[in-house]
Amino acid sequence: MSEGRFREVPHYDYTILVPAVALLVIGLVVVYSASAHLALYRIGDSYFYLKRQAVFALIGIGFMVAAKNIKVSFYEKMVYPLLILSLMFLIMVLIPGLGHKAGHASRWISLGFFSFQPSELAKFALVLYLAQSMAEKKSEMAYFSRGLIPHLAVAGIFLMLVVVQPDLGTAVILGTWVMMLLFVGGVRIRYLVLLFIASAPVLLWLVLRASYRMKRIFAFLNPWDDPRGIGFQIIHSFLAFGSGGVTGAGLGDGKQKLFYLPEPHTDFILSVAAEELGFLRLICIMGLFILVVYRGISVSLKARDLYSCYLALGISSMMGIQVLINMAVVMGLLPTKGLTLPLMSYGGSSLVMTLFGIGVLLSISSQAKKG
Repeated sequence: MSEGRFREVPHYDYTILVPAVALLVIGLVVVYSASAHLALYRIGDSYFYLKRQAVFALIGIGFMVAAKNIKVSFYEKMVYPLLILSLMFLIMVLIPGLGHKAGHASRWISLGFFSFQPSELAKFALVLYLAQSMAEKKSEMAYFSRGLIPHLAVAGIFLMLVVVQPDLGTAVILGTWVMMLLFVGGVRIRYLVLLFIASAPVLLWLVLRASYRMKRIFAFLNPWDDPRGIGFQIIHSFLAFGSGGVTGAGLGDGKQKLFYLPEPHTDFILSVAAEELGFLRLICIMGLFILVVYRGISVSLKARDLYSCYLALGISSMMGIQVLINMAVVMGLLPTKGLTLPLMSYGGSSLVMTLFGIGVLLSISSQAKKG
């Protein structure tokens, strides 16, 4: 009897769950610290962004628990419905009146009380498709016509729709991630090298035809050429890291969030954390991210089948790439790009889908242990 009861207890991989929840809690605290003055100035409620982020966190936790209790085989049945749905959303974003614009980009669909970013769903749909297709074609992945072309065609449609939003940075990240997964899946490296060589002129043309992209590159190379213009944000990110020192200025006592860093609670939330928490605590935050990604990759290697292996690898590698690029941007190692820090940055779509992905990893880990 006791043995039967023990088996009924759901298995949670705490080496994924605990650091993910810790990052979520740290993110809520830093979101409030980073946004309180901004929210008070804009809306008259210093808790505005915190309350919304907390709601998204609760929704995301619900999605995570649901995903943990869904068998991985269910996602195979949802591959093409989710592909079609995410493509429809990406097209809807471009339709005036349906897509919500911020600056020069139309990346959101406004649902009244919040805005949904279809590219977050598209990432997950691509993960499901590539995992299912590569597992199905495992003996044919080395062939150009079967291993590369079908996957490139599907991913290319997604990338084009993201580029025209416009969101070139996300498209480049997705493209790099797709090439990495195809390499792991067995596509010959010479095909991927040829693909990179062929896409480089297109990428260069897209950069040259948009003046704001060129300005971002110049700001990356030397932000002090225009310290009050395009270099303003990254310079104040440097100041945040520098003034934080080893132990930090103290939670809530940062200065760069006071209308120096634009939108400090989103893309540059790590700069606020660096200033207020200091280098030592920042290392701990990085360690939590490394633990989640490393454990996700470990789960993929122990998965019960090839589909689960690719699915876990796709989810964990996408999160790892996004974390790495966000950190590189705020430290001035890459040009600025509107990319959130998973589990920490303010943003409902990103937070909910990241927690859902964590739930899928927990499900794969649980089924691997049972197997």
